[in-house]
Amino acid sequence: MIFPIGDDQVQGGDPPIFSYSLIAANIVVFVAMYMMIPPDGINSFYMTYGSIPGEIIHGQDWWTLGSSMFLHGGLMHLVGNMLFLWVFADNIEATIGPWRFLVFYLLGGLVAGVAHTLFNPESIVPAVGASGAISAVLGAYLVMFPSSRIKVLILIFFTSASVPAFLFLGFWIVQQMISGVGSISTVDLDTGGVAWWAHIGGFVFGVLSGFYFRTLLKRRVSEVEYLV
Repeated sequence: MIFPIGDDQVQGGDPPIFSYSLIAANIVVFVAMYMMIPPDGINSFYMTYGSIPGEIIHGQDWWTLGSSMFLHGGLMHLVGNMLFLWVFADNIEATIGPWRFLVFYLLGGLVAGVAHTLFNPESIVPAVGASGAISAVLGAYLVMFPSSRIKVLILIFFTSASVPAFLFLGFWIVQQMISGVGSISTVDLDTGGVAWWAHIGGFVFGVLSGFYFRTLLKRRVSEVEYLV
């Protein structure tokens, strides 16, 4: 397996206040949930605050599209998402500014949730996790920093390597699309799984946003400098 562990850092720009605050918020929610809710109440908590496509498609509990972004199904789910957020979010926030980044991140999560709902309209499984919003971050990163070097950890060889962002993220979204298309015919309405279409929907939103940011902040994005 391959995991990103670092990237070229933008020199200057705005401090990544919300990038790190969002990581902290997700960790706090996860710890608080498992400390305050008894084990036999966790599933009920997910059913209440997770995003259930079968309910949302009928206009019920739309607010869970927001709450579900801060919930995770387990420690590895949390760690994986926060690792991607830590590596990729700060460069975008440094370039577009903290408040614009926060709005972009939250909108990306909402779009991802809607995409998941549209492709799984009858599912009764609550979707949880920040991966939809993080996928939007990855999409914007691909457009804004395609030549940035991503340091990856290759577990099978116990080594690390540095690859261009467009290769790493291009491979990532192709994998999501293949899995997403395959899930259409194999989806189980009663058991959980990876929300592939949330990833795809978030990523597409991120790519479009990336082009918008490049146009809005053309000089700042095109003249960005890195600290390697």
